[in-house]
Parts: sequence; structure tokens; C-alpha cells
Amino acid sequence: MYVSYNWLNNYVDLGDFSPEELAERITKSGIEVEGIEYVGEKVNDVVVGHVLTCEQHPNADKLNLCQVDVGTETLQIICGAPNVAAGQKVVVAKPGAVLPGNFKIKKVKLRGVESNGMICSLQELGVKEKFVPQEFVDGIYVFQDEVEIGEDVTPLLNLNDAVFELDVLANRADALSMMGVAYEVAAILDEQVTYPDETIESNESECAEDYITVEVAAQELNKYYGAFIIKDVVIKPSPLWIQNYLLAAGIRPINNVVDITNYVLLEYGQPLHAFDYDRFASNTVLVRRANEGEEIVTLDGQTRKLTRENLVITNGSVPTALAGVMGGLDSEVTDETSTILLEAAYFDGTTVRKTVKQTGLRSDSSTRFEKGVDPKQVRKAGERACHLLEKYADGKVLQGLSEYDGLDYSEKTVVIETDRVNERLGSSIKNEEIADILYRLQFIFEQEGTTFTIKVPTRRQDITIFEDMLEEIARIYGYDNLPYTLPKGEGQVGGLNHVQQLKRNIKSLLEGLGLMENRTYSLTDEHDIEKLISPEIIKKSPVPIALARPMSEDHKYLRLSILPGLLQSLSYNQARNQMNIAYYEIGSIFVSEEEQITKQPEEILRAAGAITGNWVDHPWQGEVKPVDFYVVKGIVEGLFEQLKLSVQFEPVKLEDMHPGRTAVIKRNGQVIGFLGQVHPLLAKRLDLKETYVFDINLDVVFTAYENEPSYTEIPRYPAISRDIAFILDKEVLAGDVQARIAEIGAPLVKSVAVFDVYEGEHLEAGKKSIAYHLVYQDPEKTLKDEEVEASYQEIVKAISDEFNGYVRS
Repeated sequence: MYVSYNWLNNYVDLGDFSPEELAERITKSGIEVEGIEYVGEKVNDVVVGHVLTCEQHPNADKLNLCQVDVGTETLQIICGAPNVAAGQKVVVAKPGAVLPGNFKIKKVKLRGVESNGMICSLQELGVKEKFVPQEFVDGIYVFQDEVEIGEDVTPLLNLNDAVFELDVLANRADALSMMGVAYEVAAILDEQVTYPDETIESNESECAEDYITVEVAAQELNKYYGAFIIKDVVIKPSPLWIQNYLLAAGIRPINNVVDITNYVLLEYGQPLHAFDYDRFASNTVLVRRANEGEEIVTLDGQTRKLTRENLVITNGSVPTALAGVMGGLDSEVTDETSTILLEAAYFDGTTVRKTVKQTGLRSDSSTRFEKGVDPKQVRKAGERACHLLEKYADGKVLQGLSEYDGLDYSEKTVVIETDRVNERLGSSIKNEEIADILYRLQFIFEQEGTTFTIKVPTRRQDITIFEDMLEEIARIYGYDNLPYTLPKGEGQVGGLNHVQQLKRNIKSLLEGLGLMENRTYSLTDEHDIEKLISPEIIKKSPVPIALARPMSEDHKYLRLSILPGLLQSLSYNQARNQMNIAYYEIGSIFVSEEEQITKQPEEILRAAGAITGNWVDHPWQGEVKPVDFYVVKGIVEGLFEQLKLSVQFEPVKLEDMHPGRTAVIKRNGQVIGFLGQVHPLLAKRLDLKETYVFDINLDVVFTAYENEPSYTEIPRYPAISRDIAFILDKEVLAGDVQARIAEIGAPLVKSVAVFDVYEGEHLEAGKKSIAYHLVYQDPEKTLKDEEVEASYQEIVKAISDEFNGYVRS
């Protein structure tokens, strides 16, 4: 809402408050002033001049030599504006004037002819273009009102005005009008409100009801409809002061009739609409729901197809306006209009909102109907417009009006008690102070001791309960005047819970290894919804969960895997010459096994990563290592080592993964994720080079972590290490043998690690050699060679029996 300081001053005495001081007071009372913009800049010696003659400059084709009367003297001025002409009243900067930008007006010679002063455009006076009437954007300004020659132009052109931009919240519909803001400012400054003149002076013998009849078929959507008739209207420009105020409010002037309806809209917050009575072509106004498929051509020239959800104004048969939104082109006021049918109505906000959403038409009128208008101002706004049309359009207002009235004018009652107010505010406001605040707000009330029974005016539809009234008292009393108190109660030091701490540990580990955290959408499209899903999730036979109203087709489904989003990020960055990338993300996937969703999907926390390019790239040392399966496996192993959890890896074939470079991650026989290389075909579709990924179920990991000891005492006795190499079939997995050695050697064998794999010369076909390093240790005593040897022989026998292997000599 844009509010002109000068316009507001017509209703409330603003005294010596500057615009900045007033803006601060308004903001502190609860309506934020987002900014102040001045219409123009201060100028001196700029007056109204009368162009007596206008002739072509003797030495220039595009210059005019003008004789201009400025009241005290006649000045010879050379002007190059294309719209200057004799007989005009214009803006003249006399010699000695200083225009914005420190532009000094002097007596000069142009092409050998003396020029004393300057005929100005509004932009040359520092007026921003949005405050300039359209017809004067490209030339000098010409007064269209009767103005006195030699008069200072500052007040005439509203150059000294400041415009407030108010951030009006949805509950304060009353502040969408100048009168509403006037009530607010009057309460803040403890001043009285001056009301606009609504008197109608025409003594016409004819009645409006002789010309028009109002019928409302959709009474639940249209509680009031009033129709005024104004005859003998003369269409012409509106007065300069109305144009100035409309421009300050962001509305461009059109003609006196349209400008007056817009002016009253801003003044009262009540939308009005003027029909050309003769083009309306009927003596009946019928308000009804639109017929399905019915059409209307609105003022913007567009044909609108209507539904039963729309409310229309008709001439008894065809629609002439979309109620509360926009008028129809067929009954538009034109330069030939002489008789006006003026509408003042109260339309249902929900219906107006539906029409706005359907048609895409949003206007100042629809905004106010949607938020709610004051029922007591509907007819008054019509009378105010009639007063102005009578005065500035030479109209003759017929007696009375034709109307349908089903409005509820009753005022809500709210009861407050002084003790309760002080208890809630922590204040010590007295009865007299509350009474004074209610007087300033112009609320009618009755007082019995400390109890106030308040009748809330219909303009304040946001006040219905005690808490609403409490807010009014607090803001007018002044939030700054409320006492400051520190919160009471026991404090608690903030901290991370168990899961949060584990997540942070994992993030630190992955980032320490060189991965960057990425955040992708939890929503995906139908092409990626079933890609790269972990095997344990596939076993659940998950059903893709589609959103009822997705923001786009690319974000239609809740994801079943984090990896497609990470791969898209890799592809995006590789396309921009970022070749060595390592991303990770910790987030949720959403799993449901129901075709028809009846409960919330299962939300599973996972850690996923995607890596491509070189893992090591040291040009100076000439060291380059591309990422491979073992790099990703090492990252996953490091993660579980940090959590002190043991896992196993087992080869597997998965869709969209490389068949020979993919493994599932198991813990105690349960699959908790997978890792490996993205299938080359999928990588090619994404324009990716060789790429490796991992995906881990953190919910299972965190649960397992809780059940494992996090502390191991430092051993007091020495360890003994032994190496052993087995000749095994090529199909035997090193990890299986490693796990069996650890199992047999427990509890003395503390660690088993593969340190060598050999295939080739000196070995039989189909055989390989795998060497393991074993560490023996007993926390209770020093081990003897006999104990280690016994365990060693037991391991050799078991591996020979179970894996058909033997010790390499």
C-alpha cells in the first residue's frame, strides 16, 4: 500500500512530524513502513508561466522562441520541446533558479538569440518517471487546470510529497485505504480524523429507481448492491490534485470518471465501478452466478470463458462485469459517455479469489474484496464518488439509489479487564490509560470498574477476541514502554544427541578423506526413481510414491536412492570442466510397500557417495591415481573402522552397476548397502567418465553402534605376528578366507590382513596365492610359542579342509 504524506495530511493533522519521524512511529505501532520515496526535489524560483507567443527560432529549425508571462514580468525563452504552444500554462524556471543536479538557470544566448529562463518538464524538476502523467513523459508539462500565473509550482505539482510503502499484513485489510491509515495515524499521534465530504447537492426531481432496478439472484455471494445514476457527465481530465494523489499511489490517471472511482477506492478501501448507462442497454441490474461456458470480453480486450464458480453483473441477460474483478468492454465509460451507472457493492471474498485464480486477473479491487471491506463504508463510498462526480465531472446525481441490502452491520463485542491485560503484558497500565487508548482508536466502550466492554467498529474485522484487543492496547501504549524481563527457568546446555553426533563424525571422516558434501532434492522423476536402489531396499518391493501436486515433472516422486541425484551433480560439474569430483550426501529415502498410501512411508537415513576422475593427482611429483573399486572400498572400510564395526564385502550383480566391480556390504549376514562402479552404459548416458559409488544404511549402522563397546583397554602384553600364504582356487574369495581365519583364531588372533596376492608362473593353472598377516595377543598374559603354533596349525587344517587349499612353501 502506497500512502501519500500530503494526502494523509488532509485527514489527520501531522503537525511538525517529518516523513521519516512519522514512518518510525507507524512502524513501531505494528505496520512496517518498508520505504519512503520523495516525488520530487526542492526547487526555488520555479513558477507557472503563460506562453503568450510561440514562434520558430530564426536560426534553428527545432527550437521555438517563446514570450512567457510569469506574473511579475514577461520572459523571452527558447524551448526545444515538441509540445510547446501559445496559450499554454507551463512550468518556468526563472533566471537564478537551481534545478536538481545543481543545474543553474542563467541568461544565455542560443544561436545568437537571448533566452531568459527555461520551460521545464517534470523530469527536469527531479520527478521520477512513474509520477509523471503519460502524456507528458516526452515533453514539457502543461497545466490543464485553472492555475494562477506566477504561482509556485511546488504545491501544485505535489513536489514536496513523500510516499510511504506500507507492508500491510493479511489481517489488516483496514489499512488498505487512506481512511484506514488515517485512523491508525490519528491513534498514534492522538489526533482527530477529518472525514471526506459526502454531500450531494443536486436537486434533481428524477429518482435513480426510475432508471435502474437491482435484482440479486446469488444473495449468499452478494450481500449488498447499490446503483447510483449520474446524468450529464462531461468526460475530461480529472483535477490536478486527484492526478497527483493517484500517481503517488501508483495509479496512472485516465479521465475524471475513472480517476474518481480509483480515488475513492484508495480513500475508503471500497471498490466502485462505473458503467456507461446507455451502453449498458437495460434498466435492470441482475447479479447471478455465471452459466457454465458463458463468455465475457473484459476491459483488457480478452474473452473470458466462465464457470458456475464466477459471479457476474448482467443487464438482465448478458454479463457486463466480473463481480469484484473487472468490468466488461461493452459497457466501458468512453469520451462520449453522458450518463453513468455507478456500482457500490459488497462481494464474497472467496468467490472473488476463485475468479482471480481462474482468470489470472488481479486488481486493486479484487485484492480488497478478497481481504474484506467495511460493510458500513459501501454506500458511503458511492455517495463520496457522486459528490466528486458532481463537482469535477459536471454530473447531476439523481435522487436516492436502487439497492439490495442484506448486509450485517452489527459490531462485535470484546470484553477486557485491566488486571488481565497487565498480567499478559507484564505491565502496570492504569484504567485511565486503557480508556485513553480506546478513545484514540475511536472504539465505543462501556466501563465498569476495571472491566471494559468494547464494541469493535466494522472497519476492524481483525479484532474478534481478547488477544486481538490486547495487541491493540500494547501497540498504541508502545512496545518500547513495556518492561524488559529476563526469561526465568532452569537453563540447559545445548548438545548433540547420539545420532547427531554419529552423523557429524561420519561427515568429518568423509570430508577428511577429500569428499565434499552435496545436497540434492528428495524428489526425483520417473526415469530415476528405480535406479541404483540398494539390494535390501529392493527386497521390500517398494512402490514409488508420487506427489499429488508436484512442482514439476522432474520432482514428482519421493526418492528411493540418493545416488541418481549425486550422479546428476557429477554430470553437471563435469560438463563445466570439473573432472576430479568426490561427493557425499547424508539424507533420507522414503519407502512404502502400499499401492494406495494409507500411512507415512518409512524414512531411512543413508550415507551415499559418488566419485569420478583422479583420486590422486600430483603433477609436480608426476603421481596420478584414477579412482577405482579399491579406493571406494577403502573409504567404506575407513568409515566402519571409525565406528568400530566389522563388515564383509561380497560380489554381486546389480542393475545399472558394473557386473564385475560391484559388492554388497554385509554385517552379521545382513545387507546394509553396496559399492562399486556405475555401469558404463549409464555413465555414458550421463556423460560421465568412470564413476564409483557407495550407499550405506545408517539406521542399521547407528543401531549396531549402540550395542558395541566404544573403548578397548591398551594391551599390557606383547603381540606376536605370523605370516601365512595359501594356494587356493581362483574362485575362492580372499575375504571369505580372511573371515574364517579370524573366526578360528579367536580370541587370540586380533587382526587378519591380506598383504599379497600372486597368480602366474610357478603356480598351477586355475590357482592363486594369497598371503595373510596375523597378529596374536592375549590381554591377560604373554603368549607362548606353543600356543601360537597350535592356533596356527588349526587354521591351516581348517582352510585346507574347507577351501581345498594348502600352505605355500
